Amino acid sequence: MSMPKFGTPRIRTSALALTLGLLPLLAACGGGSDSKSASSEGSSSSSAATTTVNGATQLTVPDGVDDATKKEYIQENAIAVCMKKQGFTYTPHVRSSTETDAFAAVDGEDYARAKQFRQKYGFGYYAGAVYPNDANVPFSKAATAKRTAPQDQDEDGLTDAQKKAYDIALVGPPAKTKAEEKVGGCTETGRAAANGPALSAAAEKNAEKARDDQNHANGLALNGDAQLVQLAQQFASCLTGQGISVSTTQPTGLVSMVRLDISRQLPENFMSLSKEAALPLLNKDIGIALKDLECGKKFRAAYFPKEKAKPYYGENG
Repeated sequence: MSMPKFGTPRIRTSALALTLGLLPLLAACGGGSDSKSASSEGSSSSSAATTTVNGATQLTVPDGVDDATKKEYIQENAIAVCMKKQGFTYTPHVRSSTETDAFAAVDGEDYARAKQFRQKYGFGYYAGAVYPNDANVPFSKAATAKRTAPQDQDEDGLTDAQKKAYDIALVGPPAKTKAEEKVGGCTETGRAAANGPALSAAAEKNAEKARDDQNHANGLALNGDAQLVQLAQQFASCLTGQGISVSTTQPTGLVSMVRLDISRQLPENFMSLSKEAALPLLNKDIGIALKDLECGKKFRAAYFPKEKAKPYYGENG
């Protein structure tokens, strides 16, 4: 199934806090008005930056961006101003269109890019053990240690007590119970700046239901699309002919079925295997990944444009 490209605010995530098949998520930006010119280096690869009178870095919203991206800038800039008022540095960052998560190259939307990735890394699961020093490989030691967002350096040099205070300023104090867990602090200030005041519990529940209903409707539309259904049947038949089992023929599931089915069967120690132990598993993974890519070439070429028009992220979100 397809996952949303952007989502909740990015809060102190390391470069590869990866979950299998999920896309890293980011935050947003735009803020104060009193400013002076400053270097954009370290803030965003796609926009210039200024500095407010209190020293908070602010990103300049590029011309022509869509509303969702503009809100990202507003949110990130507001977080930076809020954190500066509490004595902390927060470097706003909006991921550019050229920055992608570690699994974007493998999903098959860009056939040529996916083929280049899969020929060497398969689906990426065992490649980290075989290429531990390659920061472009999911789960490699180099990728896990890599810090790519400016926020990753904002707490460098702080004491443990200062880091605790930083986290409270950024996301609010820890909840006493799981039921009370929610994002607060400057992250909530940024969210409100970008999206308006928080909804009441009842309104938020209604909004969530509306999103779920729309997502469900989009899934039904994609799975009922005559062209996709026909291409999915061809895709599934090709996989079966290649000796690969098929657990679903629904377009929304089939698009990433092989990769996700493999992820559910990974050994617990797949990230810590020796190179010698991982190499034959990687070679097998490469073979399956390439078969999946070729079998699904026509299907994915039709699916992804339609999924963009009717975004679907699975019934469980």
